[in-house]
Amino acid sequence: MAHVDAGKTTTTERILFYAGATTRLGEVDHGSSVTDWMEQEQERGISITAAATTFAWPPGDNAHQVNLIDTPGHVDFTMEVERSLRVLDGAIAVFSAVEGVESQSETVWRQADRYRIPRLAFINKLDREGADPVSVVEQMKARLGAHPIVIQLPVGLGPDFESVIDLVELRARTWDDESFGATFTDGPVPAEYAAAAATARDAMIEQIAELDDELMAAWVGGRELSADAIRAAIRRISLANRGVPTLVGAAFHNKGIHDLLDAVVAYLPSPTDMGGTVRGRDPQDPTAAPTLIRAIADDEPLAALAFKVQSDGAGHQFTFIRVYTGCLRSGDAVLNATRGNLEQIGRLVRMFANHFEDVPQIEAGMIGAVLEGRASASRSAAEGQRGSLEGRASAARSAAEGQRGSIESSRAPRTSHIATGDTLCDPRSPILLDAVAVPAAVMGVVIEPETDEDAARLPAALERLAIEDPSFRVRVDAESGQLVIAGMGELHLEIIVERLRRELGIKCRIGQPQVAYRETVTHRAEGENRFSRSLGPRGEFGHVRLVVEPTDRGGGYVYENRAPATEIPGEHAPAVEAGVTEAVERGVLAGHPLTDLRVQVVGGSYHPVDSNNYAFKVAGSKALVAAATGASPTVLEPVMSLEVTTPDEYVGDVLGDLHARRGKVAGISARTGVQTLACFVPMASMFGYSTDLRSRTKGRATYAMEFDHYAEAPQQVRDSLMSRRSQARV
Repeated sequence: MAHVDAGKTTTTERILFYAGATTRLGEVDHGSSVTDWMEQEQERGISITAAATTFAWPPGDNAHQVNLIDTPGHVDFTMEVERSLRVLDGAIAVFSAVEGVESQSETVWRQADRYRIPRLAFINKLDREGADPVSVVEQMKARLGAHPIVIQLPVGLGPDFESVIDLVELRARTWDDESFGATFTDGPVPAEYAAAAATARDAMIEQIAELDDELMAAWVGGRELSADAIRAAIRRISLANRGVPTLVGAAFHNKGIHDLLDAVVAYLPSPTDMGGTVRGRDPQDPTAAPTLIRAIADDEPLAALAFKVQSDGAGHQFTFIRVYTGCLRSGDAVLNATRGNLEQIGRLVRMFANHFEDVPQIEAGMIGAVLEGRASASRSAAEGQRGSLEGRASAARSAAEGQRGSIESSRAPRTSHIATGDTLCDPRSPILLDAVAVPAAVMGVVIEPETDEDAARLPAALERLAIEDPSFRVRVDAESGQLVIAGMGELHLEIIVERLRRELGIKCRIGQPQVAYRETVTHRAEGENRFSRSLGPRGEFGHVRLVVEPTDRGGGYVYENRAPATEIPGEHAPAVEAGVTEAVERGVLAGHPLTDLRVQVVGGSYHPVDSNNYAFKVAGSKALVAAATGASPTVLEPVMSLEVTTPDEYVGDVLGDLHARRGKVAGISARTGVQTLACFVPMASMFGYSTDLRSRTKGRATYAMEFDHYAEAPQQVRDSLMSRRSQARV
């Protein structure tokens, strides 16, 4: 995991080559890397999807089986990092020795913190001019709150980078250029580095002793500390998340990867290291605390998590599975605890990026995939065929809500109903694991098919893409009837449209980007609606009273039903919630969903004959509108965290432009020749920024941007949005 261009994929290529999983060294710049297998990845030189593979290390009889996922570094594809961290036990954080800790470095580090993932740090690109690993270590402390334990020193920097000194064993390792780094020579520390290495080793041992009581006792007692004792202490520290073993190297020039692989085995956890158990919930009470505990072993009842759905151009669909305990076998009937239905497991495979091999089972701790392909196309078509275009639009809406429908049978036949975040378990021992967190979409565009044939196929194709990528949403605009696709940013949506054209043969036009505004309330208010009408001999009646109040920013939408059953019977309570939720999605000012509010249904009344679910749904919806309208509603806009790195001579122009875009500078840091500006800028003012920045700095500045928070929009923006909605209604 890392920021864009820190060298994740290049490092992965070397790992696979030296482990014997590949027979050649792929290069990102040449579009030949194993894990960047999509056409768009090869053309753009960036990772877009997380690619999973497996290999053995070290070579020989004592090899460990290692599952590896190479994740994207661009913030638009942060969902790939999120779901990878959810199912893996350890991570390698890659940092550029020149750029140091960058904005996306902080993002992925926080994601790993949330899952309490033990980490290694690999300071890459020591062969580049301006490399400064000491500065990177200090940035890790200051910006990430990390405790890096430096266990290696470089011999030389920039073009003079030659080898790496291991501080645990006090030896130098030099890689052979003729074998592309496949072979190396270990020797004594060069004389000119002996003093620096001894000082660094003493500092390393002191730092380890401060974090590990066992080593502290030996150190204070004056006992000789063996390399094995030091490694054992580092492992204890790493597994407890008290420190981060930090290594150095230059992946592009094939230096440091063997040491990194040895560190993975030595310092990162196996599936049984983190307590030896997995915790989950009772599927009958999914909101309760996780109280069910399963031991991690092949002979235990199955508990597995589906974390990714992926299709290839050959008509295959893969559902990636992490098995936590038990064993998933081909032909098993397992319980999908998330959805409450049984799934028949067919073909199982082990993945090597976009290649695979059949396996009879996936054991505890391992990652594999359930494969569906052409063989089930006819059945999938029969089960999933859509009729009218209206039905297809409905399918697209379902995809936006995370529901599952049909898939375009000619492209990716689907017979199972396993989605990202679903738990698969033994039907005789149900358990529900924590799902994968899905970030909210922050940008949308209107999408229009070019031909009638494209129009007929588009909704199902969008649904397929939404199933693969939960951070991609599809909806039908209630007022215009247009299809709107939403995602994490401009690049994310651009890739989606390219995939529609290339993989699915659907040509589309897209409109101008739309900001994902939200609405909220600023005060507490009450609302009430009494819905009553006569329909022949029987009428319809529903009466709802509710209260809305703001929550802290980021609190989302919270619904609570506190109405006595004597006023709103239990059979009508779900209808009230449905009506309120629909009104929350529609908003009350400019047609944007409400957020950061709590809705409490406090009472109402019913008629023993005339009351029905429809009446209570309408009453709930109208009561919410009445309450929110009286609670001083306002509009929120997404604010982006922006980091711009620019040469010194352009700082003034860049700052002036950011102020014009309503940006607020949070800090400026400098290193030789360049300055990095950190600021917060409304997303609405950032469209086209890439072109403007290149123009102002003659292509010499770079930037990274990600969603940070929602903030109240200025009055001018609110007036514009409300005016636009009024015109659309007319």
